[in-house]
Parts: sequence; structure tokens; C-alpha cells
Amino acid sequence: MSRVPRPPLDGLIDDLYYLEGAPPYARLMLPPPAALLIVNLGAPFRIRAGADLEAAEYADGCVVTMPTRAWEFGYPPWTRSVGVHFKPWGLAPFLPMPAAELCDRPVTVEQVWARPAVAELRERLATADGPHEMLTLLEEELLRRLCETAGLGLVRHTSRVIAATTGAVPIGDLSVAAGVSSTQLALRFKELVGVTPKRLARTYRFAATVFALDPAGPVDWAGLAARAGYFDQAHFGHEFRAFTGLTPTRYVEVRRRFQREHPGHVLDNWPLPAD
Repeated sequence: MSRVPRPPLDGLIDDLYYLEGAPPYARLMLPPPAALLIVNLGAPFRIRAGADLEAAEYADGCVVTMPTRAWEFGYPPWTRSVGVHFKPWGLAPFLPMPAAELCDRPVTVEQVWARPAVAELRERLATADGPHEMLTLLEEELLRRLCETAGLGLVRHTSRVIAATTGAVPIGDLSVAAGVSSTQLALRFKELVGVTPKRLARTYRFAATVFALDPAGPVDWAGLAARAGYFDQAHFGHEFRAFTGLTPTRYVEVRRRFQREHPGHVLDNWPLPAD
């Protein structure tokens, strides 16, 4: 189950969610653009941030800022957790460090909120009377930890423009409209989002392009790349591998398998199997 939190959290968070059960696949890809906080209440899960790295185990949960490459979540046979899907700028008011320090470096919840506080929160969640109460407890914890964050209004407004245009907006125009230099805007974005406006725009453009394709039929990759504004199909293929760890052709095969094995599943589109 999931729900949108009450104000002012709704301006920072897409939804709070409760997850329990057997995942459809042992390994799933993290969807872009996404920033996450997961409080784990079951067996540990594993995260691999990039094809070149080893997977690391997370017992208490994890905090993930905007990724710049493919990530994989490895789930146990039965998983149980509560979590938060943040808007790109939404995690910053809950972090004690700049978001850029966590870019492509998922950390445990304890590393962000300290072990005693996280242990107490996990205990309260584990003994709560059902998912609704668990999400209420998590929402209260977030409200308690919410901090004033310098520059958040600027980043939020600019990020919304990037999202509304699915990344098809000149970054220079954004800095001019905001009345700051491109360097200042990039620094503020790295501090609060973890990536530059240009990188965020790339992520939105890629996500919108992938969501637009229909894996049920033949895919015109050249036309898809051209309509999305990619320089050529080779550039599009490079972006595909960077964001998903898969070639475009392999991605379609995975999508088709997912739809065939789990028709109408809530996880269709993203995330998806990693193999």
C-alpha cells in the first residue's frame, strides 16, 4: 500500500509505501529518477550501484539519492519494509550532509539518522498495528526531522520545469530565469539533489523515452531516439546501458518477460528484473 503524505511533506515526497511479500524477481533495477529512503523490517537486501561494483548488504535499510547509473536491488525470498519515494529535491531536508556525498553511494539509514534513533524507529514500526499505522509513524518521524534548507525553493522550481519538459529545456535558460549563474545553479543542485541540472534533465529525458515505448510490438529505435532529441541511435544506446545496465534489445526482452509472467503487476514499467 502507499499514500501521499500531508503538507508540507507532499511538496517533498511522491509517496510513502509499505512493502511485504515475495518479490517477482530476486534482482530488480532502480527506476530513474528516484531518491529513496527504505526502513527495512525483514531480512537484509543487497544493492549493487554499477556493474563494476560488488553488491553490499543492508540490514536496517538504505538512503539513496539520484543515481547516475544502473543500480540493482537484490531481495530476499520474503521482504518487509516501509519507505519513501522522494521528489528529486525532497531528500535534502532530511540529510545531515550534502546530497552529492551520497551520489551513487547508497548508505544505511544509521549513517544518516544515527543507530539509536533508527533502532527505536524500526522497533516501533515492527510492532505497529498494521501498515496504516506504520506509514503514520514514518510520516511523523519525517515531520519531526524536517529542516529548513537554504536554496530549496530555487532547486524545487527548476526541477519542476525540467520534469514538465521531460528534460528538453536548455539549462542556460533555467539559470537566467532563476537569476543565478549556471555555476551557482549546478552547485546548489549538487548540494540538494546530488546531481547537476544537466544530469537531472538527462535522467528525465531517458525515463520519458523508455516509458513511451511499447514492448508488445516492434520498436523503431532510430525514430524513438530522434523524437527524444538524442544525437543519434548510438548515443541513445549508450544512455540505455548507463541507466539500465542493459542494451535496448535486451531491455525489451526483459519487459516482455515481465509482462508475460506478471500481467498487470503493480511493478510493471519500473523497476524491472536485472537479468
